Amino acid sequence: MTDMMNLHGYPRPESSDDALSRTSAITPLHNPRLEPIGAVVEVSGGGAKIKIDAQRLQALLSDPDPSVAMSGQVGSQVKLQSGRRWLLANVRNLKNSDEGETVLFADIDFMGEGDEDERGSLVNFKRGITGYPIPGNRVFPVSGYDLKQMFSADDRPHIEIGTVYPTKDVRGALYVDAMLGKHFALLGSTGTGKSTSAALIMHRICELAPEGHIVMIDPHGEYSAAFKGYGELFNVDNLAMPYWLMNFEEHCEVLITSSGADKQRDSDILAKCLLHARSKNRAAEGLTKLTVDSPIPYTLTDLTNAITNEMGLLNKATDTAPYMRLKTKIDELKADPRYSFMFSGMLVADTMTSFIAKIFRLPAKGKPISIVDVSGVPSDITSVVVAVLSRLVFDYAIWSRNELQRPVLLICEEAHRYVPADKTSSGQAVRKILERIAKEGRKYGVSLGLITQRPSDLAEGVLSQCGTIIAMRLNNDRDQQYVKSAMPEGARGFLDVIPALRNRECIVCGEGVSIPIRVAFDDLEKDRCPASSDPSFTDLWKQSGDEEAMVTRVVKRWRAQGR
Repeated sequence: MTDMMNLHGYPRPESSDDALSRTSAITPLHNPRLEPIGAVVEVSGGGAKIKIDAQRLQALLSDPDPSVAMSGQVGSQVKLQSGRRWLLANVRNLKNSDEGETVLFADIDFMGEGDEDERGSLVNFKRGITGYPIPGNRVFPVSGYDLKQMFSADDRPHIEIGTVYPTKDVRGALYVDAMLGKHFALLGSTGTGKSTSAALIMHRICELAPEGHIVMIDPHGEYSAAFKGYGELFNVDNLAMPYWLMNFEEHCEVLITSSGADKQRDSDILAKCLLHARSKNRAAEGLTKLTVDSPIPYTLTDLTNAITNEMGLLNKATDTAPYMRLKTKIDELKADPRYSFMFSGMLVADTMTSFIAKIFRLPAKGKPISIVDVSGVPSDITSVVVAVLSRLVFDYAIWSRNELQRPVLLICEEAHRYVPADKTSSGQAVRKILERIAKEGRKYGVSLGLITQRPSDLAEGVLSQCGTIIAMRLNNDRDQQYVKSAMPEGARGFLDVIPALRNRECIVCGEGVSIPIRVAFDDLEKDRCPASSDPSFTDLWKQSGDEEAMVTRVVKRWRAQGR
């Protein structure tokens, strides 16, 4: 009796060894879902260490409920009894103990808590915990009913994207307002189904909000096939983006080819001449604050004339090199048909209102997404085109604050190309505007969606600004560590399984979900899938015929620089 009493005469708290031995004495294992599988050994701020009966864990594998069968294994969930409350936790790892093969130790991360109903099941689940367990508290397997309580979506607007692991019927949901309000990132190595998953999420959002405003930058031309009939598709043939929409920094990236001291001199000349060219337009009349950044139409002829006039004021002919560099570059852009979608002489009319309306889907008319295919844009100005589109989204949000707000979602595929970790790379204009949207866009109703296969190549701080991370399999250890460092401590256990994810499976953490979840994405109809499937080498290399005519057609398109 004295062994069960402490020095003050009160009952001694049950130790983890007592709890484990007592639960192990329950034989036979009639109802594994109601019987404990272990006990708490050690508790810390974000998780605990538990002791598990290995035989009990083995016996669960035969349970018809997949949630019970997987409970206690790495990546699955367990529940801890603490008074009349259930604490839910995710199993991070399993290892043998010194006590033999019948006892296992596991580290768990707390996810949330709920009440216990009359059947002993979980109800009223909430994220986070208000009280901690103590060593000796018992550990139980979770049931499918428990997981439905954990993962079922509440009344907030949401989209369903797949099935929660390890269940077959519990749906994984993303809360759209929370996900878009604080930006999101979709990460995954090439070949993991990233493009199809992105298309699935966008289709679900478009179905939920058919009058939305989504602009997607598509660098490979693969999403046009996924949104035929559901969105507006733009490429070099119909984009018609006027060059005069560029601000001064973007003009410099396109027109200035020098470096060092020459670059600064060329910039000063361009600034003076560009302001003069803009001021000649009647739309600029009456403007008291006309600057080189003002989106006022001007003709390239006016710009070259201004450069010529400035060159005529020189005292020495030897100083004409900066002026000639600018004139030569402008002449190249005007003469090269690859740049006609932007630098054509037909784009001098004031089309800013209609351009913004068609790109931002104002009104959407049931097609809320614009797919901007930049695969046909010359590589040297691709970053400038993306910079202009991104800046227009942000500037429109700023200047429309007195109007009824129309939030815009900007999605950047291959985001590491535009916001690289290397600050010395070219394309600084697009990097600056995307970083600004990541940091300030939420205040103005601009949401940013980043899709990339190399998160470690993203600029430092941009990924950490994304409130929701959708992580598919990442094969590179550096990428895995980068994603883990951007996530809250409670999700680290989930992210440990990233290398083991199957294709079209992901871990979702952050604002867009109540608690971190592992989800198998739904299948997407073929007519809604992007054109990103891998070629079958073995099948295609068995076929032959029409090669000569095919090569002729390819060379013809190649030379014409058109499709």
